[in-house]
Amino acid sequence: MQAGQTNDRPPQVPEKFWDAKKKEIRVEALLQSYMALEKKLSNMIPVPENDVDRLRLLKLLGVPETPDGYQVTLSNDFLDIDPDLNARLHGKGFTPEQVQEVYDLASEKLVPLILEMAAEFQAEREIERLVEAFGGVSRWQEISRQLQEYGSKALPQAAFEGMACSYDGVMALYKMMQKDDKMPSLRADAAGTGALDEQSLRKMMKDPMYWRDRNPAFIAKVTAGFEKLYGGK
Repeated sequence: MQAGQTNDRPPQVPEKFWDAKKKEIRVEALLQSYMALEKKLSNMIPVPENDVDRLRLLKLLGVPETPDGYQVTLSNDFLDIDPDLNARLHGKGFTPEQVQEVYDLASEKLVPLILEMAAEFQAEREIERLVEAFGGVSRWQEISRQLQEYGSKALPQAAFEGMACSYDGVMALYKMMQKDDKMPSLRADAAGTGALDEQSLRKMMKDPMYWRDRNPAFIAKVTAGFEKLYGGK
């Protein structure tokens, strides 16, 4: 704007609606803007004012009429459909997608945490048994140190870790350490089948099912073999 030129646009009129040359409101632009706003408002869902309006809105959003109408896909065997939870979520107006997200988050965040806590509890119980079996904390600490040194040298790392994670495995490892210099011959199997000697068991521990896949049944078979070989507990 040049010096001395005045702006006659009223302060309450937006610049896009003001014709500076004619010094008047641009009625056509104002009308078009109003019509666009009216169309936008007509497409918006009004805030429900009563229970009837609320139910109508929830239905539009896809919320089922009853909690058992939710179709939930469980991604974890440790989870199950919880009717009480679904009832609470339904009371809050959760959509099927939101309910599914709740279960997905439980599977992703809570289940691993619960399993970790359960594993820690089991580990504590196993240690308590070992402390008792070896006659006290000090004695167990010394045996544990020896087992760590022996196992890391005598076995593949994965095999050692597999045996060290349970009471039975540790006891079998302890028997191995005791008799490593004079391995006893394997007692014949009563049925004449399924007998495993030291060489066979060590070969099994090199199998990917043991050290890579950590197959529970395969690991249990190896552990049981060592227990049988060295007389168990």
